[in-house]
Amino acid sequence: MTLLAISDIIEQLLPYSSEIPERFVETTIETLYMTLVTAVIAGALGIILGVTLTVTHKGNILDNRYVYKILENIINILRSIPFIIMLALIYPVTRAIVGTTIGTTAAIVPLVVATVPFYAKQVESALLEVDDGIVEAAEAMGTSPVGIIFSVYLKEGLPSLLRVSSVTIVSLIGTTTMAGAVGGGGLGDLAITRGYNRFQHDVTLVSTLIIMAFVFISQGIGNYFVNKTSHKNK
Repeated sequence: MTLLAISDIIEQLLPYSSEIPERFVETTIETLYMTLVTAVIAGALGIILGVTLTVTHKGNILDNRYVYKILENIINILRSIPFIIMLALIYPVTRAIVGTTIGTTAAIVPLVVATVPFYAKQVESALLEVDDGIVEAAEAMGTSPVGIIFSVYLKEGLPSLLRVSSVTIVSLIGTTTMAGAVGGGGLGDLAITRGYNRFQHDVTLVSTLIIMAFVFISQGIGNYFVNKTSHKNK
């Protein structure tokens, strides 16, 4: 089968998608941009908050129920707000930071706000799996709290951290499509504005397949590093 014949089949099966290959490239890059920038910012903030929750948890090295309760309540409140509503709630903050509420860069602000509390709780759950005996042994050796955080919690909890990070990335990819549905750009925007609103269903299908590919690739990479670090820690 020649390339020309393959091209004809694609045009027959995907009549609208075959007309806008450059839009798929553009929106794919936008989705990657939103995902990667949000992952870096929310990842850093989420780890800081997750570690703080862990060490101030009852019985841990910096036990402080007041700090823990305040942080937990704020995080739980933010986690309970649906993302679409979050977009509307923080639009003044988005405008103040970015200068606009429309576009790919503007979408990063609510994406970060939505991802940080989710990831922070995931980090807390991962770090609380670290064996208490190892923490106690480090304390007995006179290791400082900062030293315990880096040499025990983050080191011993690395496989679990990578696992929850993979879950968070997959969730984030899905959230970027919702941002696209309200003017945030990316594949979600293309699927709605071209695929749904104009009844170009093959555009929605191709957008969905690309998003699924992102999810599978992210899961594969995550599983690879989880397995690698798990074996290394054994």
